Amino acid sequence: MHAITTVLVCTLATGHSYPCSIGKNGVCAHKQEGDNTTPAGSFALRRVFYREDKLTAPELATLTQLKERGFSVQPLTPDDGWCDDPASPYYNQYIKLSTFDRTKVPPHENLWHKDDDLYDIIVALGYNDNPVRPSKGSAVFMHIARQTSEDNYEPTAGCVAFSKNDLLQVLAHATLASRLVVTEKGTITLK
Repeated sequence: MHAITTVLVCTLATGHSYPCSIGKNGVCAHKQEGDNTTPAGSFALRRVFYREDKLTAPELATLTQLKERGFSVQPLTPDDGWCDDPASPYYNQYIKLSTFDRTKVPPHENLWHKDDDLYDIIVALGYNDNPVRPSKGSAVFMHIARQTSEDNYEPTAGCVAFSKNDLLQVLAHATLASRLVVTEKGTITLK
């Protein structure tokens, strides 16, 4: 694991660059659940979720264009979660909370955030999903950063986070073949 600054730059194949935040413990080639690192590797953009009630018409149009390009794009509801329990058969998977008996819902991350905008747009990355390996990390997303000042973001628990506008710009350039590449040295590229 390499401890590095948590605010880096994501460079697109077009040459455009956008500031982004990573895990507070930097980048790691051997991520573990709860280690607060962003995994190193090359990750497909698997699925896009969004809060329809919190986005403007132009922002929604960018997501509609993604859907037209073949991406899986889905509005969020309060019933949406992502299992983060390594002992669960649903580990590192999207879940509908209502499909479980209330007393048997596996430990999960709520995707419908009430108190912040971090998950107004979520891109599920192809990390630890084919196959899923227990304790190797879950819910590794691109999402909206929590901004602490004009030029600084809070670190994440392992995701890659952008300002909402920058995340939309990154997605506007994405294709089904795009990969988010994170190196151990902290270079982040969308290819």
